[in-house]
Amino acid sequence: MSWRVTLPCTRAQAEALPGADDLLPASADPPVLVVDEPDPSKPDDWLLHAYFDRVPSPEEMAALARLSSGEPRIVELGESDWVTMSQAGLEPIHAGRFFVHTPTHRGAVPPQATAFEIDAGLAFGTGQHATTCGCLETLDSLQCNGCRFTNIADIGTGTGLLAFAALALWPEARCIATDVDAVAVDVARDNAAINHVASGHQPGALLLAVADGIDSPMLAARAPFDLIIANILAGPLIELAPDFAQSLAPGGTILLAGLLDTQADAVARTYADHGLSLQERSAGEWPVLTLKSA
Repeated sequence: MSWRVTLPCTRAQAEALPGADDLLPASADPPVLVVDEPDPSKPDDWLLHAYFDRVPSPEEMAALARLSSGEPRIVELGESDWVTMSQAGLEPIHAGRFFVHTPTHRGAVPPQATAFEIDAGLAFGTGQHATTCGCLETLDSLQCNGCRFTNIADIGTGTGLLAFAALALWPEARCIATDVDAVAVDVARDNAAINHVASGHQPGALLLAVADGIDSPMLAARAPFDLIIANILAGPLIELAPDFAQSLAPGGTILLAGLLDTQADAVARTYADHGLSLQERSAGEWPVLTLKSA
């Protein structure tokens, strides 16, 4: 038997979510935690789902309730593989040439697609959200338009997906992916192995590190970059503008995402103040900004 606990939460609460092992350190069998955005027209209203292969204890229910902004609902799912159940609702995503899927859709990869298998779990960036999907489409478009990059940084990498995509498009590039969350870096490392992404310092390989923004000796050693990808939030993007501008090579490109359409002008103005010109702004509620240095 398996059980699902569902709670409403804000996007901020979802992004601050600890891993199940940290949330329930005394549990010998922690749940699988999954978050989703059920209504794109309400971008701050998210849901947290916790999947158990047993009845959750009162202590576990209380710990989950502290993470959210509402009352938990528990549903008995019956006899099932509860990890598979937790991912079954996540349909594959097509974005440009990319096909992003969970393990339950391994057999659905279209011919000629560049596929990545990403488990839904402890890190953001499965391709489900419009920001990640938009970044994939923008990266694909850049490559189709003849752009070439050799030194790439993915800041706030989450699952590692955007770094994997960049290396698939520019296989001779070196890429470093960082996140402030050590759990996310571990998830990205696992996903890199699943998707046969080489690790290391050599061209075509991915280097992973924990870093707060651009503050990392490993990032400093790799800079300046000719492509920076940052799918985070508008506030941090504005705060990081001077650091990103300093870390970008002359003529370099930066992709900014994680911002609402209503926030895009303010973000673009901030980067213009640091010498970066807006080249493209994708449509939709969650635009991707493509900027270029002089």
